[in-house]
Amino acid sequence: MCGITGWVSYDSDLTQRRDILDEMTATLSDRGPDAAGTRVRPRAALGHRRLAVIDLPGGTQPMDSADGQVTLVYSGEVYNFTELRTELSGRGHRFRTGSDTEVVLAGYLEWGEAVAERLNGIFAFAVWDDRSQRLLLVRDRLGVKPLYYQLTRDGVLFGSEPKAILANPLARREVGLDCLHELLGQTKAPGWALWEDMREVEPGTVLMVSATGSRTWTYWRLETIEHTDDLDTTVATVRELLTDTVRRQLVAHVPQGVLLSGGLDSSALTGLAAEVLPRPRTFSVDFSGQEQEFRPDELRATADAGFVREVAAWVGSDHRAVVLDARQLTDPSLRRAVVGAWDIPLGLGDINTSLYLLFRAIRAESTVALSGESADEVFGGYPWFHHDAAVSADTFPWLAFSHAINTDRTAVLRKDLRDRLDIEGYVADQYSAAISAVDHLDGEDGLERRMRVICHLHLTRLVRALLDRKDRMSMATGLEVRVPFCDHRLVEYVYNTPWSMKNFDGREKSLLRAATRHLLPDSVVNRVKSPYPTVQDTSYVTALQRQVADVLAGDSGAFALVDAEWARRAVALDAAAVTGPVRQGMERVLDIHHWVDIHRPVFTF
Repeated sequence: MCGITGWVSYDSDLTQRRDILDEMTATLSDRGPDAAGTRVRPRAALGHRRLAVIDLPGGTQPMDSADGQVTLVYSGEVYNFTELRTELSGRGHRFRTGSDTEVVLAGYLEWGEAVAERLNGIFAFAVWDDRSQRLLLVRDRLGVKPLYYQLTRDGVLFGSEPKAILANPLARREVGLDCLHELLGQTKAPGWALWEDMREVEPGTVLMVSATGSRTWTYWRLETIEHTDDLDTTVATVRELLTDTVRRQLVAHVPQGVLLSGGLDSSALTGLAAEVLPRPRTFSVDFSGQEQEFRPDELRATADAGFVREVAAWVGSDHRAVVLDARQLTDPSLRRAVVGAWDIPLGLGDINTSLYLLFRAIRAESTVALSGESADEVFGGYPWFHHDAAVSADTFPWLAFSHAINTDRTAVLRKDLRDRLDIEGYVADQYSAAISAVDHLDGEDGLERRMRVICHLHLTRLVRALLDRKDRMSMATGLEVRVPFCDHRLVEYVYNTPWSMKNFDGREKSLLRAATRHLLPDSVVNRVKSPYPTVQDTSYVTALQRQVADVLAGDSGAFALVDAEWARRAVALDAAAVTGPVRQGMERVLDIHHWVDIHRPVFTF
């Protein structure tokens, strides 16, 4: 994994602007702590920060074709690069390195932009072709690796993260009322990037920029295909796909590990990894005293720690539990690092800060880790998949299911902003657009039709937000996290499996449970879904109140958005009386405070 950035200008000589490219590239140093490189041509300047994983001495970037006419900057991993290398060698290509980067470059030289269709992996890359004077930006199918761009008067700026684009003086730092709709609505609108005029290259999409303008096209989308396999064959196929995917994703020239929460998803990956690695490293996160004093809530029925220990013993992993306390999690410098890593003030609080600390601890021992992200979206694991009111709601089901994070996200805003923001209308419009993209089979109706819609919403909307979170928190620590459940072959196959099979035993994730139960203890096979943990120590809430009070006492730019009276009421509450929504609101206030201070946005409302 790496960070990429660049600048194309058809009316300037960028050889005179190398200093700006260096500044853009430097913003991505956390994504690539091992090396930096730039290539500057009159019309195109490309920058790269490297996290070395495959072919440590040979994969340096930017990488040029043998004739110097084509330059590639690339972030990600291609898991079928060995097969592609063999095919390309048979077509006359000669390789100087053992890296997957050079395979992508050779693939472009052979197939042009169609190379993306041949790649199995997670990637975002840019190709500057001096012969045609055009730039291609390409993103993987599920959107695991981020890629942003901002069109300029005579070209484009791009980067793995918005901060790389914002480092260029041409970039606008404006945030308007429309920008806030998605920040608060949280529908993961395609292409949204918070900043005015900035966009995200959509998953499965190619953006081409030339002297005459730009255009985009989609090379992959979820297609609806009739599923003809019976249940036994379906379970066996899921098992085969998962086994092959994990085997492919455990190829690296650096230490590797597996994230283990004690749930079905991560435990299944751990079991599959143990079939490849003799003693896999596993890592979990927990909070001081949480196992002894755990209190079930609307999403979490059981604590993770006991299940983690059982799985680690079952597979014989080399396990490390990263145990955090409220003092660590409320360190303002930690929150600032997390907000700076994501460039967006989402207000997820300890769900993000603890993940960042977990990844930092893993990075001290491993460079690559497997994660169970997206299994819930693929196999139907969230509680709202099985909640009648959420299933039948005329909106995104994760917004219809009540929990602390999913509350009135406008509550902390100034009243004049709340009055002008029609969040309900925005969400309704996004929902209509999202469901219109779903294709159905002839004769598909009733529950099957509705569940296809819900599965499609999760795989094209919600999963993208969660993958972005995983990427930002991991890459901010220099850790590469791979996500086997995002293999497009598995996604395509399971998406087209009827809901009656996905739920054949009356449980969530029936197919995944059946395909991997031979690898796991019965306690984990039968465990009810439990999301990522959150700290329950009341001292955490007290620290939030103290920090919000400090923001109130200072001259914070956050109050361009935040209702100071709401913040005062939250601070005045007894800590034991603070509800989940109020706690979440304080997290948002503090994130906004740091975000404004870091990025200095210009508000245009």
